[in-house]
Amino acid sequence: MVEINWEAEIAGLLGRLGATQEKLLQLFTRKRELLLQRDHQGLTALVTEETALVTELEACQEQRQALLVQAAAAGLPADSIASLADALPSEDDGTMSQSLAEATKRSHLLRHQSVAQWVVVQRTLLHLSHMLEIIATGGQLQPTYGTGKQTGTSGALMDQAV
Repeated sequence: MVEINWEAEIAGLLGRLGATQEKLLQLFTRKRELLLQRDHQGLTALVTEETALVTELEACQEQRQALLVQAAAAGLPADSIASLADALPSEDDGTMSQSLAEATKRSHLLRHQSVAQWVVVQRTLLHLSHMLEIIATGGQLQPTYGTGKQTGTSGALMDQAV
């Protein structure tokens, strides 16, 4: 059986993950700016880079899972990289725990950025939906209850004839 250098494997994974997270944070910053500028062509241009980063994150996840499977086979904690790192005899100067903390912090930041951008896009879609409804109905409100006439209290956005 091959002996695994756990610290080197974990450090390699954290380095790869950290670099990918940093690139994704930079991409989210650019994406936020493009959303603010309503630059649809710029957003479309980010798709390829975003797909590549997602693929790299998936590869990091696979590497993490393989490492945890190996740890379980060796009788080490296998529920998380942090618990595995804590179970190893500490020969480093706290670099690994600092790298783990930074990766966790970046992960929370990425999650926050992702949700914030999702909300912006959802609000934009809702706005566009309302605009299409206004255009389709000629700005006339439909009665909420009953089968009566349309209400005449709205100012028609597209046509001044009421």
